[in-house]
Amino acid sequence: MQRPIATTRSATGIPTGRLAVWWVIASEIVIFGGVLGSYLMHRLGHPEWSHQSIHTNTWAGAFNTFVLLTSSLCAVLAHQAAEAKDGKKAARFLMFTVLGGLVFLIVKSFEWSHEIHEGFTLTSNTFWSFYYTAAGLHGLHVIAGMVIMLIIMPDVMKNKELQRVENIGIYWHFVDIVWIFLFPLLYIAK
Repeated sequence: MQRPIATTRSATGIPTGRLAVWWVIASEIVIFGGVLGSYLMHRLGHPEWSHQSIHTNTWAGAFNTFVLLTSSLCAVLAHQAAEAKDGKKAARFLMFTVLGGLVFLIVKSFEWSHEIHEGFTLTSNTFWSFYYTAAGLHGLHVIAGMVIMLIIMPDVMKNKELQRVENIGIYWHFVDIVWIFLFPLLYIAK
């Protein structure tokens, strides 16, 4: 099967897929940068937010940080396996990465259920609006990464399109880095 020319050539010397991932990440930096910048500006102007942020579950946030860091390690190991042309091993590590994302979302759903039950909703005040918006946007990115991994996994298992493992790994590390910013801002800065 012949590959489309758009995926095999690049004027920059960077493979087209990798370049596309970096363009996506650049646009996502603008989105998350705007959300986090707005949050920081509002946080500085509203010291009463510290009374709201004490209600976030720091232990759940810390556990989810550990889960995402572990899933990123699995993404690195998947990339190493793909570089060694071991598609089955790469797919197995991608599945572990997906499972890490799933654990993250399950913990987040229990956390949110508890917070909503306690009366802390999107409309409670501006802190909770930012909290749910930033964490929800991040959660959507976790879901997107998981879906992409599940889509590429069958080809990876057959040792096809192994460069996609690196591409989704780059994206997954970005999602992880965003959480590294969100965790202290939403959970620790009281």
